Amino acid sequence: MKIDTIKYLEKFERLKNIRLFSNLFSFTQELAMDLGTANTVIISGDKIAVNEPSVVALERHTDKMISVGGQAKLMYEKENEKIRVIRPLRDGVIADFNACEQMMRGLIRMAHEGKHLFTPSLRMVIGVPSGSTEVELRAVRDSAEHAGGRDVFLIFEPMAAAIGIGLDVEAPEGNMIVDIGGGTTEIAVISLGGIVSNNSIKMAGDDFTADIQEYMSRQHNVKVSERMAERIKINVGAALTDLGPNAPKDYIVHGPNKITSLPLQVPVCYQEVAHCLEKSISKIESAILSALEHTPPELYSDIVKNGIYLTGGGALLRGLDKRLTDKLNIQFKVADEPLLCVARGTGIALKNADRFQFLMR
Repeated sequence: MKIDTIKYLEKFERLKNIRLFSNLFSFTQELAMDLGTANTVIISGDKIAVNEPSVVALERHTDKMISVGGQAKLMYEKENEKIRVIRPLRDGVIADFNACEQMMRGLIRMAHEGKHLFTPSLRMVIGVPSGSTEVELRAVRDSAEHAGGRDVFLIFEPMAAAIGIGLDVEAPEGNMIVDIGGGTTEIAVISLGGIVSNNSIKMAGDDFTADIQEYMSRQHNVKVSERMAERIKINVGAALTDLGPNAPKDYIVHGPNKITSLPLQVPVCYQEVAHCLEKSISKIESAILSALEHTPPELYSDIVKNGIYLTGGGALLRGLDKRLTDKLNIQFKVADEPLLCVARGTGIALKNADRFQFLMR
């Protein structure tokens, strides 16, 4: 009898150890990701765990990852023959599948909470452009699964942005979101938990940067890099030629003369930038009008009453909300922390996966 008791206790202890080991082995981490053309934001446990540029540095011959995020961006346009620095996403879609997978792995590693004996299995919600094709959606899902995602859900960025702003997306009321990201501008009318009409155009922050590069070359005969053009956009980017007392100071640009290669120092004012971005902003205006044309009258009246919400990095362009308000005669509102709206929305959708399941693909 005593021997049986000892054997039972030993068996119980062994089972307890196996259960503890199994729990440790099957640890699941929930991550919400805004996989953007310019920046990737990851939310873990209601906190922003990662907010890094969507850039990865790889060894040219082995494709081994050297660095990711901010560290990789420091190398961008400065690489040598042994290193290639890549932005894996272009126009809101994956342009380099292998580089995107490696970037996601590196960023997810940054987001892992604490130290675990085993790599946790991941439950993920990822924001994707509303104009994505089935092939593009499949590429995002495959990249996430290869990077360690066990359960991967996709949610359209305008819907995620609306949830992140705090709108009741399930209400019988029309709300319009204009999400100007790095690669695409997403315009959507949302009601009853679905997208009623949407317009996704490949005109966004990267195009603004390219416009500035072209303008500096044509107008000032100075060669500027993509990073320098981005700094000009951040410091003196504007959508209006008259910003009144809130106008930024001129930004000094250093670069080589396009013809002589001698160094140049050129002051750039916000009026110049507003002028060179005119065509690109006009295309966004036309896309918003097109989405409004396809909006049912009842929802249209809700939008006029509620206003239109601007999110994404492009929403930070000085005077853009005023310009659009004057042009379309509907109030445009810049959301609080527009760069984080999509990420926060994906985080809320992940926490309430049962409630928001119909939003995910």
